[in-house]
Amino acid sequence: MVARDSTETRRRLLAAADKLFYGEGIRAVGVDAVAAAAGVTKRTLYYHFASKDHLIEAYLDGRDLPTLERYRGLIADPAAPAAQRIGQIFALVENNARHPDWRGCNFVRAAAEFAGSVGHPARIGAARHKKRFEGWLRELLEAEGVGDAADLARQIMILFDGAVTQILIHRDTSYAKAAGAAALMLLRAHQTEGVPQARTSRRSRATRTVRQELWRNV
Repeated sequence: MVARDSTETRRRLLAAADKLFYGEGIRAVGVDAVAAAAGVTKRTLYYHFASKDHLIEAYLDGRDLPTLERYRGLIADPAAPAAQRIGQIFALVENNARHPDWRGCNFVRAAAEFAGSVGHPARIGAARHKKRFEGWLRELLEAEGVGDAADLARQIMILFDGAVTQILIHRDTSYAKAAGAAALMLLRAHQTEGVPQARTSRRSRATRTVRQELWRNV
């Protein structure tokens, strides 16, 4: 009974931290507020988490795999073409951002809040999640036989986080659509690599033009 109660208390504390940290920001929320929201004392909170930093670490760890699994589940069909699957990722961002309680990516926000604190659990947790997400994209692209999958996965990550940030700033979900279109252009460019030149000269010229325009407009 004691162990079960302890597990339930920890779950309530993490649920409270998740809601408050995401909704109001990590630095803005004190341990008193988390304990009160969970219906326990601050002493009980410190029994489960030695410090606020430990609570932050557990909060981000709890968001890590579930976030990735949500995207994996969205594009679980291995028979779907890569373009469709990548497009679905940005469509989910666009759809999520329409929710009134949406506050952007908790990992990016956590890293930004502690940008000046090298080695802080928030930065470590954010970096770990983003690398895991990028690795998943690379595996997806490699399975499709896309050339330079690691390079393309990194480019898509930049577009993904860029779209989320721009939507958060402007409250305009069309940034997800624009980023998705750019990701598909990059994907097509990578997919044409390795195809005989005689068949792709026109596409290659178009790809170079797209890359030049993207660079010019950065």
